[in-house]
Amino acid sequence: MRKTFAEKSRNKTFLGMLALVSATSILFNGCDRKNDNKESDKLIPKEHPVVKIVPKIDDEETAPNKRVIYLTFDDGPNQGTENLLRILNKRNVCATAFLVGKHAYGSKRQKDDLELLRKDPLIELANHSFTHAHNKYTDFYKNGDAVVRDFDIAKDSLKLYDKIARTPGRNIWRLKNINETDLKSSTEAANKLKMAGYKVIGWDLEWKPSNKMALKGNHEAMLKKVDSIFFNDLEKTSRHLVFLTHDQYLTDADSINELDMFIEKLQKTNRFVFRKISDYPKINEILN
Repeated sequence: MRKTFAEKSRNKTFLGMLALVSATSILFNGCDRKNDNKESDKLIPKEHPVVKIVPKIDDEETAPNKRVIYLTFDDGPNQGTENLLRILNKRNVCATAFLVGKHAYGSKRQKDDLELLRKDPLIELANHSFTHAHNKYTDFYKNGDAVVRDFDIAKDSLKLYDKIARTPGRNIWRLKNINETDLKSSTEAANKLKMAGYKVIGWDLEWKPSNKMALKGNHEAMLKKVDSIFFNDLEKTSRHLVFLTHDQYLTDADSINELDMFIEKLQKTNRFVFRKISDYPKINEILN
């Protein structure tokens, strides 16, 4: 007997066996809602459509054949932030923006983009440090107390009081039930962030840039990576995938279109829900 999707059938890959699902049969849960836009619609409207705040959905309300994707975008507000918001509003999916404090005050446009992020109900804001380690990561993580101060400055200046954070230049996890560090030299600083009450979130899949600072590869390749992670149980929490890319990679037409198609194809499989990172399992439990 062939296994069900929830048992990860080896007869067909996760996305492949869903490729013929009709767009008209889409039923979304989580932050995304049905969208009737045609492919001929323009990707970047002049104004964002009005959207409603979507209530949190508990794990037990998600069907066993569903997988949860957390779209996260680092280093904003930055070039590409407005394009990101237009994509999310076109597809009506939520995401989390990990902000860099100094970027929020870098220019008038960045200040304006911060206000756009604050006002958009599809977006939640989280902490990605104030200085982004001055892009000198090895030196930055040598001083754990200074790292905590840097995140505190970002927290206070950006009013990010839930203390959800992502470390610049490092894929670090510090939750109640997940403790992982990509480079051992950053361990002490990561532990001090946790002791200070920060819930540190890394990622399961990153869409990296080309040497031209555009999205590298295409959406089809990224869909295969999503498929592989879920099929092989490589996500940190089963059935939950944290996806990362950066605002500044969304400045050219090809990158904008590729991200848009990536989200659209995920939606059309009818096997995913999209959530903000504050809904990640156990993220709100008190840290040890």
